[in-house]
Amino acid sequence: MIFKADLHIHTVLSPCGDLEMSPSAIIETARLKGLDIIGITDHNSTLNAEITRKIGEKYGIFVLMGAEVQTIEEVHCLCFMPDIKRLRLFQQFLEENIIKIPNDVNNFGYQLIVDEFENIVDEIPYFLVSSLKLSIEKVSKKVYELDGIFIPAHVDRAFMSLSSQLGFVPPDLKFDILELSRSGILNDFPKKNKFFENYSYLTSSDSHYLKDIARVYTEIELERVDFYEIKRALELKKVKPIISENNRFTYY
Repeated sequence: MIFKADLHIHTVLSPCGDLEMSPSAIIETARLKGLDIIGITDHNSTLNAEITRKIGEKYGIFVLMGAEVQTIEEVHCLCFMPDIKRLRLFQQFLEENIIKIPNDVNNFGYQLIVDEFENIVDEIPYFLVSSLKLSIEKVSKKVYELDGIFIPAHVDRAFMSLSSQLGFVPPDLKFDILELSRSGILNDFPKKNKFFENYSYLTSSDSHYLKDIARVYTEIELERVDFYEIKRALELKKVKPIISENNRFTYY
């Protein structure tokens, strides 16, 4: 069966995320847009992922729980955990390794943890869009130690990506698949860049606003919807990047 997935969505925990991006609003929007699977990927934090999974279960939306991690090279990577126990271990890993700079709310925005009723339960005081003190290889190693999914994000982008920061895919880097942005699909990035041409790709919206959810998504062929079946489908390249007809984005 084919399932519709958008694996790169930010909540109000990301300082660049719109304040409307509560877990409950994200799930409702995903439902209205026909998504079956979403990924919650706040910058360097998983603290809104668990509640989003809980809400998603009520409405038939499967939520991959994780974070968009920024490595010491300033490369962004999507990291997903198979269960709550390992999600919390990964959160501890992030908190121990992020370079902690005080967040300036006026310049960067709020970093809010909320419940399913959109009540604010906590706020992160240090700037989440900072780097970890670790290389991309070490972050990947930790993800696989926890039996997770590791996806270098928007590899075609002119900043915070493999192509912009390194210019190639490290030969010893372990990952499940690579992510292209909308622009990378439209510009046929892999065929135009020899260091990226022999890989498989998915695409995601990287939504920071509700209206951008599912404007770019991936069709995934699965026998059933669960974490390890998704991981297996990524490894077997059973994916197809899709751009919606209405594909104008709100840039941040």
